[in-house]
Parts: sequence; structure tokens; C-alpha cells
Amino acid sequence: MSTTEPFASSRNALTRVTGTTIFVSRWLQAPLYLGLILAQAVYVILFWKELVHLITDFGHLTEEDIMLVVLVLVDVVMIANLLIMVIIGGYETFVSRINMRGHPDEPEWLSSVNPNILKVKLAMSIIGISSIHLLKTFIEARSLEPKVIMWQTLIHLTFVVSAVALALIDRIGHGSSSDNGASH
Repeated sequence: MSTTEPFASSRNALTRVTGTTIFVSRWLQAPLYLGLILAQAVYVILFWKELVHLITDFGHLTEEDIMLVVLVLVDVVMIANLLIMVIIGGYETFVSRINMRGHPDEPEWLSSVNPNILKVKLAMSIIGISSIHLLKTFIEARSLEPKVIMWQTLIHLTFVVSAVALALIDRIGHGSSSDNGASH
């Protein structure tokens, strides 16, 4: 028996334990996704609160007020959609498979989820949410300072440019990976 064998065996065991620990650590994210589910429940309550406000007060609301409340409702739904994408897509991508393949209610996008697609979908959702906020700002423009409108518009445009850049990076990545596969 060589004198290096015990060291090699110990190193292999340490490597195996370290790798297993790192692999299992992904489960630390599960409580984060559960917390996002609770946050989504808060948004459900907010949605119903705003809907009740719209229904009970619509006789006293102006058309502009109704439009603003409806935009809040749309905004809440879009944020809830964003949360679902993060919860399901993130859990499926980073923690564990959900194993809903073939279930009639399985979201179509779930079968092709990966970090790049998730990033682009999230960016598109953020643009949608930002668009709703910007529309609300334009509706209320009379009571806002021009600087506020300018900054919100610039921030929205930054989201748009970022989403386009993410989509281009994803497309370039797919192009180079298919090029590499074709050359082998």
C-alpha cells in the first residue's frame, strides 16, 4: 500500500461530501419560493380590495378614476403572473423538477424553461408592469412635475433596452451553441 493512498481516499471523500453539500444546498431556495407564494396571496387580497372599491364606488368615480383603478387591477395581475413565473420557473430550474409533465394544466412555457428563457420572460413582464405604471403617470400628468414623467419614461426605456439586450444575448447564445454542435 502506497503512502499516498490514504490521502487520495480522504481527498475523494472530502470532494464527494463537498459536492453533495453544494448540490443539496439548492433546497435552501425552497423557503424563498414559499415566501413568494405568500406575497402572491397578499396581491390576491389587494386585487379584491381594489375590485370591491371599483364596484362599490363606481357611481362616485370619474372616468379617469375608473381607468386608474382598472390599471391597478391589471398591474396586480401582471405582478402575480411575474411571481408565478419566478416561483414555478425558478423552482423548476434551480431546485427540483415539479413533475407535472402531461398534466392538462401544465403551463406551456414550463416545458422549455431554462435560466435564459426565464430571464427574457421576466424582462418582458417587467416591461409590461412598467408600461402600466407609465400609462398611469401619463393619465395623471396634469398633477405631476415634468421631471417625474421624464424619469419614469427613461426608466421604462432602460427596461426595454435591457430586455432587448437579454433577448439578443440569448439569441446569440443559441446561435453559437448550434454552430458548435454542427461543427462536431
